[in-house]
Amino acid sequence: MSLTLRLGGITANSVVDGPGLRIVVFLQGCPRYCPGCHNEELLEPEGGREITTEEAIEEIKATISPLTQGITFSGGDPLMQPQALQFLVKRVRQEFPRLDIWVYTGYRYEEVKDLPVLEQVDVLVDGPFLQEQRDLDLVFRGSGNQRLIDVPKTRQTGQVVEWQQPVW
Repeated sequence: MSLTLRLGGITANSVVDGPGLRIVVFLQGCPRYCPGCHNEELLEPEGGREITTEEAIEEIKATISPLTQGITFSGGDPLMQPQALQFLVKRVRQEFPRLDIWVYTGYRYEEVKDLPVLEQVDVLVDGPFLQEQRDLDLVFRGSGNQRLIDVPKTRQTGQVVEWQQPVW
């Protein structure tokens, strides 16, 4: 089964959207229009290009290298396209089980915790970007209200557990 989605783009070898070298899949559309958004071109749901989830998987596969540590789904807000996101995450998990999966969203974890896609996600970066809490010193997020949530540990304990960057 293949679905369609609005893709803003795919970037290889990012080091700012999670740990290590990452593939970043930017999904189109976000209802928030946060002042200061760093991905304004991804806000409009009609932007980007429409492709099938199978085409997106092929583009993702073409960017993965032996040095790739994970895949990040960003946007816009990937949760605006929940079925397509779930399909992509499931396929990535099946075909590349060594890769960790991060998802950025403007929603709070508590609002989306029951979405089936989260069963396959390692880290959820939650919360809208707030210009008044902008902090360039934060790791992998733009404002102080956003959390890096370790989804498996959070689901296991029933309490939000924030992701901790490994010490090398």
